[in-house]
Amino acid sequence: MSGPPQAVARARRAVRATLETVAAEHPGALVLVACSGGADSLALAATTAFEAPRLGLRAGAVVVDHQVQTGSAEVAAEAAGRCRDLGLGPVVVRTVDVPTGPGSGGPEAAARHARYAALEAAADAEGAEVVLLGHTADDQAETVLLGLARGSGARSLAGMRDAVGRWRRPLLGLRRTETEAVCAAQGLGWWVDPTNAGTSPGAPLRSRVRASVLPVLDDVLGPGVVEALARTADQLDEDDTALGTLAADLLESARRAAGPADGDGRAVRLDVAAVEQAVPAVRRRCLRLAALAAGCPAGALTREHVLGVDGLLTRWRGQGPLHLPGGVEARRVCGRLVLEHPHH
Repeated sequence: MSGPPQAVARARRAVRATLETVAAEHPGALVLVACSGGADSLALAATTAFEAPRLGLRAGAVVVDHQVQTGSAEVAAEAAGRCRDLGLGPVVVRTVDVPTGPGSGGPEAAARHARYAALEAAADAEGAEVVLLGHTADDQAETVLLGLARGSGARSLAGMRDAVGRWRRPLLGLRRTETEAVCAAQGLGWWVDPTNAGTSPGAPLRSRVRASVLPVLDDVLGPGVVEALARTADQLDEDDTALGTLAADLLESARRAAGPADGDGRAVRLDVAAVEQAVPAVRRRCLRLAALAAGCPAGALTREHVLGVDGLLTRWRGQGPLHLPGGVEARRVCGRLVLEHPHH
């Protein structure tokens, strides 16, 4: 008797590997699939419905209605119905309001923030241990390209991690064509998001990268660009994890060497001598961590800000305080680097 089609088998192996870890740590736990009704998340839903019971896990789904496109409620209801037909339960639909005004970070970022908040709330409400996300190798490649274009650091170029907190991405090793094949093999019709075509002037940037940039790279450089970018992300993730650990250790030792803090409990004080001799990659990561600990918003803290703080160590000429996002000031005083809100 022949086994399942190759794409189905690959998806099942990937999801099983993720769920085995969950089952070992949380026997009988509930896992939720984030399902939009698209091919990626629907393939994940079908595969999870098959694998979870075999590992003693319960499996449900969350559908987020962003209310951005006409007919979104119907799309969400249909996705929820497909999940129920697959045997998933509970299946919940969460409706969100996506902000569009100043400070929202743009429509893509605002929608992503609202979606993850809704998924988090649903997981809390249902008592789920993990939420499974349907990102594929294609999504990973797009993330790396966007990071390169924006001049982002290693953390951004490392792309999406397969496990962060309660988030799990079992399908990062599969191509989008494979998730479509999984759905087709099981007779599952999927929703096609019209914005994913990437051809309209107002299409999301990621969709335009998907529709225009990756095909050109494939044509010029040859097949395998997506896989190569995914491998790059994996390698950078390993490097970023190692450097991040070294930076966190340096931050801790430099704070100890600076002595007990006084005044604002959120102030960060670092011993200059303990930090300035570190190699630049570790030193600057340490300074970024210090700025975040002092209250700088992560999204507003740029490399230029970190380099400015670094200058208080490596190019010290008695300069005054440096103003950072979130009202934080960085200054050098008596052999210590101090980052704090000056009026707190």
